[in-house]
Amino acid sequence: MKKTTLFITMFCLSLLITACKQEAVSPGIELDQPAPDFTLVDTTGKTWRLAELKGRVVFVNFWASWCQPCLAEMPSMQELNGFLPEDKFTMLSVLFNDAPSLAENTAQRFNLTFPILIDPENKAARAYGLTGVPETYIIDKQGILRKKFIGPVEWNSEEAREMLLHFIAQ
Repeated sequence: MKKTTLFITMFCLSLLITACKQEAVSPGIELDQPAPDFTLVDTTGKTWRLAELKGRVVFVNFWASWCQPCLAEMPSMQELNGFLPEDKFTMLSVLFNDAPSLAENTAQRFNLTFPILIDPENKAARAYGLTGVPETYIIDKQGILRKKFIGPVEWNSEEAREMLLHFIAQ
């Protein structure tokens, strides 16, 4: 009887673990493959479609105003955005599970000049397999996803600038 109970318990536990793994796994996207296209509206009402930005290096950052690591990287993102040539580079921030009014307050507080896109149904976040915020994706001029960064990054570092300048020069 004890062996049967132990066997059934172990069997159920293995099914539970397997089911949780399958549910937790996000399809995500792969590097060196086309970046998922999206069309989103920013806080000023302008519509942005990723496919229309081909020919430019695109920086896509998912964030939220309630995320302290996201807020910590905002000044370095703004500095990077001001450093790179605006005719060859576009920085897009995509709001995740947050109110646009709070994002606008954050933009004013940090003097952000890059657009804040609203993803009300998290369609772009799902397409990119978002696991949390902040997450940043670098897309080359041909629309190919080249880099993925999970967590905050010091974007005004020499390393970050050189990486992006490399993709701009290609």
